[in-house]
Amino acid sequence: MATLHVLSHSPYADRSLESCLRVLGKQDGLLLSGDAVYALQGSEASNRLTQVSAALYALDEDVTARNISAAHNAQLVDYTAFVELCCQYDKVNAWL
Repeated sequence: MATLHVLSHSPYADRSLESCLRVLGKQDGLLLSGDAVYALQGSEASNRLTQVSAALYALDEDVTARNISAAHNAQLVDYTAFVELCCQYDKVNAWL
């Protein structure tokens, strides 16, 4: 069963990203929102994201607000696409 994992916390504030990456399957998706988009910047978190085989998404509004360039394999999505993603996956797991 494919799951969309939604992260909103900075990778520098807690270990949600690390925990998520341990359970992320190839058919899953990972959506970065809020301060989680900082994982796209040059860091250890960024390096780990380049190795993700699951679909990687980031909220465009949050990337723009933080002046981050998403030069990753992340697909930028708006809120409408976020809702559509939630409908495409069997489950949605928000990492709090």
